[in-house]
Amino acid sequence: MKELELNKIPDLPFDVTEALNQLRINLGFCGDQIKTIMVTSSVPNEGKSFIAIYLWKMLAELGSRVLLIDCDLRKSEMRTKYGISSAEKITGIAHYLAGKVELQDAIYETNIPNGFMIPLSAPVANPAILLENPRFSEMIETCAEKFDYVLIDTPPLESVADTLHIAAHADGTVLVV
Repeated sequence: MKELELNKIPDLPFDVTEALNQLRINLGFCGDQIKTIMVTSSVPNEGKSFIAIYLWKMLAELGSRVLLIDCDLRKSEMRTKYGISSAEKITGIAHYLAGKVELQDAIYETNIPNGFMIPLSAPVANPAILLENPRFSEMIETCAEKFDYVLIDTPPLESVADTLHIAAHADGTVLVV
């Protein structure tokens, strides 16, 4: 399996860590059937990617096999903000949805134990076509079988309709405000 390194995940202050820990615990109370969780916000810059990556990290550190999918296909900041890099050329979600690679070639092991990721290598001009592709639902179904949790970082609801396509495939949603 290919590997990604996340070089910019700083330690958080105690109160922020505790708030995220409460969110993690509350998600656990939703039941075992809630495995695929979409993280979104109503408008940009509310911290959805921040919540997604730290929730992903916390779940992985506690021993759950967790996959984070970067589905903000138009304007993801995850790669630069969290210093995501690889020794190899990154092929991710857009490559898989376009049929250029198989799913196993889009999933990366990371330097976070039990943390896996399907990254976005570059922004996509018209992602609605990719998200409506049957490969998207196949990807979510397959990943839900292989991982304890699948977290999906999405664009804000107000900006584009992409999140509405994604929502149909999630068991639950965390709305960041």
